[in-house]
Amino acid sequence: MIIDGIEITWLGDACFRLRGENVTIYLDPHGLSNNFPLEDMADIILLTSEHPRSFDPDSIRIVRDSNTTTLLPENVTLQFRGDARRVEVGDHLVDDLCIKGISIEVVPSYKPDTSDPTEVGVGYVITIGGKRVYYAGFTDLIPEMQAISADIVILPISDCTMDTGQATEAVAMVSPQTVIPVFFECGDIPYVNMTANAQAFKDNVSIKAPHVKVLFPEDF
Repeated sequence: MIIDGIEITWLGDACFRLRGENVTIYLDPHGLSNNFPLEDMADIILLTSEHPRSFDPDSIRIVRDSNTTTLLPENVTLQFRGDARRVEVGDHLVDDLCIKGISIEVVPSYKPDTSDPTEVGVGYVITIGGKRVYYAGFTDLIPEMQAISADIVILPISDCTMDTGQATEAVAMVSPQTVIPVFFECGDIPYVNMTANAQAFKDNVSIKAPHVKVLFPEDF
């Protein structure tokens, strides 16, 4: 789907591909198959955490080549060769620091009640085609979202991230033009009543943030 000149493709789980301004960006590559064509190779890969539903070394290798820039949180244990840059919350890769012409801000992403280091990571605000895209990563609803400004928001919703109610509050906080909620299962735990929860999310957003358009990735 093309939104405001940005091609946004859902690739399963919480993995998305963004295209625009002659750049291809992958968000948390996961569950990808081999034999990606050359034109689908990543210019930039953004990794949010080492959670097993977002961090897939095999998928990263599939879309990563010698020209790819990879951003990953400081606490990711896997070592990368080539252009791999560790980032932390508060980093602003803008102006002279932008990556291949793309401005990227690193924002908080975490679950407040966990002691699992794989559930503490980062989110990203990517400026592409003049629009700000916020990819929340594996996070609960957190107060820092109040300070995030974005035109398009991508929210992973599951039993290991935000639930439907938290995601609705996140939309109200950020107040984007468009939200893309992605519902998926965590591990072997089925996400109960996924269809009903998706509709409930859409209904709740229409009440709490009626100006926000809800686009489900499976409808792209």
